[in-house]
Amino acid sequence: MSNSLFQTTVVPIGDPDDAADTAQIIGKFIPKGGKILVAHVVEKGGGAPDKASLEQREQFAEDAYNTFVETLPDGDYSIEFLPLYGRDVAETIIQGAEEVDATAIAFVPRGGSRWIKFLTGDVALNLVENSSIPVISLPHKDAQLETSQHS
Repeated sequence: MSNSLFQTTVVPIGDPDDAADTAQIIGKFIPKGGKILVAHVVEKGGGAPDKASLEQREQFAEDAYNTFVETLPDGDYSIEFLPLYGRDVAETIIQGAEEVDATAIAFVPRGGSRWIKFLTGDVALNLVENSSIPVISLPHKDAQLETSQHS
């Protein structure tokens, strides 16, 4: 196996659309024999009433996992699911990645205004600022298509 940054990559996904976007891109970076650990954080309410039952949130995660696998291009890598549970999404992803000795955390950033990110917390920024593991922001599929057309 190579000593690639992408050898054991935790790939967080939020919903089925995010899973599809991420799957289309990540397969191009994982080396032969690499491992993709697809992570979804089921957020805990921390004492507050949850908007959906645990079963509903786990089913939502399952739908996202299935979309990821269906969209991921064929390749010589393994895929595992990494269900995570926590209140702080970025912190939970970092802890999960550390527990599995990941070589990197890679994601496709989601859109959103600065105002929304301020109110809800910017998971991407928190990942980059707080992780001891390299965090890689992957290009959106549209950006990659534009780049490949100019190459």
